[in-house]
Amino acid sequence: MNTINIAIAGLGNCACSLIQGLYYYKDKNPDEAIGLLHWKIGGFCPSDIKVVAAFDIDRRKVGKDVAEAMFAPPNCTKVFFGAIPKTGVTVRMGRILDGVAEHMKDFEEKRTFAPANLHEPEKEDIVAHLKDSGAHILLNYMPVGSEQAAKFYAECALEAGVAFINNMPVFIASNPEWAKRFEQKRVPLIGDDIKSQMGATIVHRALTNLFKNRGVKLTRTYQLNTGGNTDFLNMLNRTRLVSKKISKTESVQAVAAKRLEDENIHIGPSDYVPWQNDNKVCFIRMEGRLFGDVPMELELRLSVEDSPNSAGVAIDMIRCAKLALERREGGVLEGPSAYFCKHPPIQYTDDTAYLMTEEFIARSKDKILDMSQYRQQV
Repeated sequence: MNTINIAIAGLGNCACSLIQGLYYYKDKNPDEAIGLLHWKIGGFCPSDIKVVAAFDIDRRKVGKDVAEAMFAPPNCTKVFFGAIPKTGVTVRMGRILDGVAEHMKDFEEKRTFAPANLHEPEKEDIVAHLKDSGAHILLNYMPVGSEQAAKFYAECALEAGVAFINNMPVFIASNPEWAKRFEQKRVPLIGDDIKSQMGATIVHRALTNLFKNRGVKLTRTYQLNTGGNTDFLNMLNRTRLVSKKISKTESVQAVAAKRLEDENIHIGPSDYVPWQNDNKVCFIRMEGRLFGDVPMELELRLSVEDSPNSAGVAIDMIRCAKLALERREGGVLEGPSAYFCKHPPIQYTDDTAYLMTEEFIARSKDKILDMSQYRQQV
C-alpha cells in the first residue's frame, strides 16, 4: 500500500500530536486502537501517513528535523509517544504574513513565537517544494486570525495540485469563490476549522440537538474556554477572533430548533491561563423551558488536552482527502467537511454528516490513478 504524503504548514501543538499518533498506532491492532474514529479508511492505517514537508517561522524549529522541531517551544502539548525517529525532513522557513500577533511580543519567549531572521520564501518556492517532496496533501495549522497566511497556503496547494485541509477558522471551503477554484482544478478541499473529537463545540452541538429532540426550548446559552497554549495567547487579541467566533457560534446555531438572538448566545475563547499549557477547560451553560413552560438549567465543565483532541480527526481528514485524490474528485468534500469541521459550506446535524462521511468512505474506488498522472492532469 502506498503512503499518504503530507505537508504541514505550522508545526505547533496540533501537528505535534498528529505526528506522535502516526507512530503511536504503528504497532497497534484494531482492538488496541483506542481513540481512533476509524482504524482503516480506504485501506490506509494511521502509520501509512508520512510527513514529507513542513513549514514554520520559529527559529527553534526552522532548519531542524521534524522529529526534533515538533517538541521545541512554544509547543507544550502532552508527550504520549516521544521516541520519534529522525524523519529526514527538515523544517523550512514559511511565510509570516499575519501569522504572528503583535501583542505576543510582550510575553516570554518560551510561551510565544520567536520568528527566525531568515528570508521568507516566495509562493513559487513553497509550490516547488510541495511538488519536489511528493506531498499529496497540505494541512493548514496557522494561528487563529491568520487570514492572509491561510489564503497564501491555500494558493500554494492549488498551484501544486495537492489537496488542502483547512484546520483553521479562515473561510476557504465555506467561501464559494475558493470552493469553485478547487473544483475547477480538481483539487480536494476539506474545511473549515477542525472540530475536535470530544471538544467544546461537538459537546455543545450534541446538547443543543438533545434540547431540540426532547422538546426543550433553548432560551440562552454560553460557552467559555480557557487554556495556556499559544492558541489561547494568540487569541488575547480579540480582533483576531472574528472568524473563530462566527465558526463556533454558527456550528451551534445550525442544530438549534430555532436560531437564538445574538444577545442570547455567547460562544468563544475566554482567557489565557499559562499554567494550563495545552489543557483546555470549557464551561457550557444552557437555559431552557420544559413542559408547562417550567424553567431548567444545565451547566457542564469539560477538561481536555486540546491538541490530541483534534489529532484523531485530522488523521481521518487526511485519509478522506487521499481517497478523493485517488478518485479524481475535486472541490469541497461535503460529507467530511460537515462531519470534521465547525464551519463547512453546508451545516448538517452530526448524525447526518456522519452517514455522509461513511458513504463517502465506502464508495467504490474506480478510476484510480497514480499521483504522477494526477499532477499532469492538474
